[in-house]
Amino acid sequence: MSVETDPAKIMKQQVGVAAAARVQSGSIVGLGTGSTTAYAIQALGDRLKSGDLKDIKGVPTSFQAIVLARRYGIPLVTLDEIDHIDVAIDGADEVDPHKNLIKGGGAAHTQEKIVDSLANQFIVVVDSGKLVEHLGSTFLLPVEVIPMAVTPVMRAIVKLGGKPELRMGIKKAGPVVTDQGNLVIDVKFDRIDNPADLEKTLNNIPGVLENGLFVGVTDLVLVGEIKDGQPSIREF
Repeated sequence: MSVETDPAKIMKQQVGVAAAARVQSGSIVGLGTGSTTAYAIQALGDRLKSGDLKDIKGVPTSFQAIVLARRYGIPLVTLDEIDHIDVAIDGADEVDPHKNLIKGGGAAHTQEKIVDSLANQFIVVVDSGKLVEHLGSTFLLPVEVIPMAVTPVMRAIVKLGGKPELRMGIKKAGPVVTDQGNLVIDVKFDRIDNPADLEKTLNNIPGVLENGLFVGVTDLVLVGEIKDGQPSIREF
């Protein structure tokens, strides 16, 4: 694994490595999306190469995860080929005290939710800056929408008290397009008091495919922190 010198990156790397260390030989592993999870995928590849880990299969949650898994030599399978997932490793944009999440900063939350929800154990890897008292306090809630429904969905979200905005691309003209060919609306809610209800309500709006609220899915959170200039990891 490449040597990092930036403390924040060292911390992300160590959290990713700690999650990968929990994977056992013969496992089917959900491979999440994002910068911290990328280190976990790399660490799984390193363990396979060294012979420390054998016979694992990965279930990717995005094009990013597919590319990384191929780069690091992790064999991939689809959900059609398997009947269970042993463990999934994924990041989050916010984690509340009940281990509920907001995900979707990378616009991959639909596939992530499918894979992470199927896993017998779902491990979330984050830095301490992602921990919040209430979901929605630092991060907008991503909602994946079929393109033709963007305007009516935004109107429905306004009625729910949200402030919706179509996510625009960076280094791309026009909006962000997901791996499913849909668009993403980022919604500001002043605070999300009942994530379970809001998750259902949003998903019931016609044209919404999925939203970034992950409620009651997480088993373990590995949190990377920097204390006295040194990276450390704690569980909750």
